[in-house]
Amino acid sequence: MAKEELEIVEARALEIPKEQPDFVKTTEITSLLDRAKNYLKVGAPIHFCGPTGTGKTTLALYLAGQLGRPVILIHGDEQFETSDLIGETSGYHRRYHLDEFVHSVRKFEDTVTKGWVDNRLTIAVKYGCTLVYDEFTRSRPEANNALLSILEEKIMDLPAGRGSESHLRVHPEFNAIFTSNPQEYAGVHKTQDALRDRMITLNLDHYQRETEIAIVMQKAKVSRQDATRICDIVRAFRKNDRFEFSPTVRAAILIARVLKLKGAQGSHHNEDFVRVWLDVLDPQTYRMKNGKQCPGKKGELENCVLNLIKKFSQVRLRNVKA
Repeated sequence: MAKEELEIVEARALEIPKEQPDFVKTTEITSLLDRAKNYLKVGAPIHFCGPTGTGKTTLALYLAGQLGRPVILIHGDEQFETSDLIGETSGYHRRYHLDEFVHSVRKFEDTVTKGWVDNRLTIAVKYGCTLVYDEFTRSRPEANNALLSILEEKIMDLPAGRGSESHLRVHPEFNAIFTSNPQEYAGVHKTQDALRDRMITLNLDHYQRETEIAIVMQKAKVSRQDATRICDIVRAFRKNDRFEFSPTVRAAILIARVLKLKGAQGSHHNEDFVRVWLDVLDPQTYRMKNGKQCPGKKGELENCVLNLIKKFSQVRLRNVKA
């Protein structure tokens, strides 16, 4: 890209390095990324779809960094309109010209034109950036209609207010990566079939045991022994289908970080270890699937957590104060 083009892109784009030491690579994650890279190489947009805590955004940004292009990040929003993606008129440009070529004759020319500001989607298309559209289903379908011709015909329709151009050819190095959560219902819209048909959806779920252990070790900087114990408890709790919500690897990372901060080892007879689990898991799983609230600290949620801690960590329940 030319220098002036780089300056425009840098004003709106993220520079994500290819080397990201904190990113966890396991056989499972590497296989997923390799599939996604192959689809992007043939010009197919990627859609990471999965519940919260499955690392959709992390994967999308890491993958975007591997492409070596500036990254345009958009977060889906209910209030989005097409102009929030493409651009809109902004102010006016006024030109005043005075011609005194002939001394006795003066000619005035006063021209006023509307100004135009490109928004993030137009910038990504024009300069070949990688578009990461996070939680795109939070935006209304009509706001995303501009993507249809971009992803299929590689042409972007432009509003009349932008100038004489009615269309913009998509840059050959433009790529698009989307994420969405199919389990959420508040503030989420159903994706139009035409848009979903233009992308390849990679469905994500909770990772395998070894991957979750590696993630907790890297993100919380704890030993493999502690990470294993924490992940085993989280995974066992997740299999309990009596609660509406289940903890993700994000909960395991948080628990590991707090325990490390407090110096509480994940071993038997440790009251701090038990209390951290109750504090972190309680708000995430406060309601059972039948809609009833768990009856406080003596409810089924606490009993379930304590039983799992006893099983995996040999914590004596009598050491936990009411």
